[in-house]
Amino acid sequence: MKATAGGSAAPHKARIDIWEFLIRFAIILVSLICLLPFIHVVSKSLSSDSFVIANKVFLWPQGFTIEAYKKIFADASILRSLYITVIVTVLFTILGMILTICAAYPLSRAQFKGRRVITFIFLFTMYFSGGIIPDYMNINNLGLMDTIWSLVLPLSFSAFNLLIMKTSLTHGIPVSLEESARIDGAGHFRILFSIVLPLSKPIMATLALFYAVGRWNAYQDALFYIKHEISLRPLQLKLYYLVIQASESFQLEATQVQLSNPEVLKASVVVFATLPILCVYPFVQKYFVQGVMLGAVKE
Repeated sequence: MKATAGGSAAPHKARIDIWEFLIRFAIILVSLICLLPFIHVVSKSLSSDSFVIANKVFLWPQGFTIEAYKKIFADASILRSLYITVIVTVLFTILGMILTICAAYPLSRAQFKGRRVITFIFLFTMYFSGGIIPDYMNINNLGLMDTIWSLVLPLSFSAFNLLIMKTSLTHGIPVSLEESARIDGAGHFRILFSIVLPLSKPIMATLALFYAVGRWNAYQDALFYIKHEISLRPLQLKLYYLVIQASESFQLEATQVQLSNPEVLKASVVVFATLPILCVYPFVQKYFVQGVMLGAVKE
């Protein structure tokens, strides 16, 4: 019997090893698919024009040079666009998190009457919207055209993030904690700031990252709402205008320096626009692996 059991254990172990190998291979393959295009863009941004024109740049810079980055930092319009993007992203994220928390907390409490109807109203907006033209007319009638608030206010609240936050607060915060706080005389605001928010750091960090990345990468609303105030164009809109250039040369606004190949400048601006938001991930990632209720409730 022991021999039989031992003999049947080997194939089972082999099957587990095969599946583990396939899973690891799939993860590595997907990671390379995501990473290699960015490495290619970085290599192009650090290569000389002649190698890029000859299509000899793949995953390693050829004719290493940082001239494209020097021209970016010498162009006041690109730096101004970066400044506008940072300001808009910070304001957008803070306002979005305040609205999401203030809406999700009461909707997650069982004693709040009508919370199912209100939740359904928020859910309904995820399936139907007025469209681009009514949004444009609304922004125009409110006098927000060519202002920074046209990039902050319209999309600062997300029903999707609200539902995620509400679900997390409903199932992640024990009722016993809230009841204990009420016995001690705590009100809703004290419970929110002293109990709910400290225990919700992982979901708050995740949603803040969703808001920040979504706003950082957006350019369509700026394309519609920022028409005459060129100084308010965010970095992604600046990159959009750069990418759609059909000619073989592109002239920077401030330096008036003409490049022989715009692909190098495009690649350098892409890297320039991506690195700031990538630097945020290490500071937020630690909250993804923390338990929401780690140490909050002890048996």
